[in-house]
Amino acid sequence: MNLLVTGGAGFIGSHVAEALLGNGHRVLVVDDLSTGREENLPVGVEFEKMDIRHPALGRVMNSFRPEMVFHLAAQMDVRRSVADPSFDAEVNILGTLRLAEAARVAGCRKVIFSSTGGAIYGEQEVFPAPESHPCRPESPYGLSKFCAERYLEYFSHHGGPAFVALRYANVYGPRQNPHGEAGVVAIFCEKMLRADTPVINGDGRQTRDFVFVGDVVRANLLAMVEGVQGVFNIGTGVETDINWLAGELARLCGFSRPVPHGPAKPGEQQRSSVDATLAAQVLGWRPQVSLEKGLQLTVDFFRSRL
Repeated sequence: MNLLVTGGAGFIGSHVAEALLGNGHRVLVVDDLSTGREENLPVGVEFEKMDIRHPALGRVMNSFRPEMVFHLAAQMDVRRSVADPSFDAEVNILGTLRLAEAARVAGCRKVIFSSTGGAIYGEQEVFPAPESHPCRPESPYGLSKFCAERYLEYFSHHGGPAFVALRYANVYGPRQNPHGEAGVVAIFCEKMLRADTPVINGDGRQTRDFVFVGDVVRANLLAMVEGVQGVFNIGTGVETDINWLAGELARLCGFSRPVPHGPAKPGEQQRSSVDATLAAQVLGWRPQVSLEKGLQLTVDFFRSRL
């Protein structure tokens, strides 16, 4: 099967592309390498360096004729979205709109979209949040992801491909970018292993639902099944606070100094966790990697790169 992965040189996208190749598919990665790395591309993929907003995206898709598209290319920095909401909207809304139009013209059957759980729901009323939870994004990033979902739903109802939106909790694991905002586990790992001191934003009592990248990849593969459509949370449903995370990573990294606290960051939620019951019922998906095991695998990866 011809499959296209946008953002396939990035953290999650490269793992998805690798798994698709392993299942015998022909895989084309489209990535502008603004945050992704060419070294992340698995051996055997075809690669087109391109911004998803570029008009030539339609030509590329018409030539390749993907049966499905895994759409992971995104502006994923919450803080940048607050500082520059126009850029965030250009990439996450207009980029997705261009992709949806190109996918329809190319005869693509399904778009599997990497969305966000916590940032779409905002400050939650229910823990963990089901897909029916009100969507009240508190950052332009969450708002742009929600708009992208609605555009994909619109196209699916008007002659375009079917769509699946996977609303991820906080994804972590090997290959996560330690130099961006989006990966607290990666940031802490690299700093601690290099004997630099990370900083906890705010009081550290904010919670997140951490899900391992390998579990997220399985969700993408399960979403390929014919007839599967709609929105699904992908997370563990378990809240973990940043103070505990810092302490566990310090133990795994052999980091003995106290981790200081800095000011809280704008646009960040206090608590977040998602209910993946629907994914279990429809996709047969459940998280398999415990947080303790996943953190060990992640630390091992970053240690191997020193």
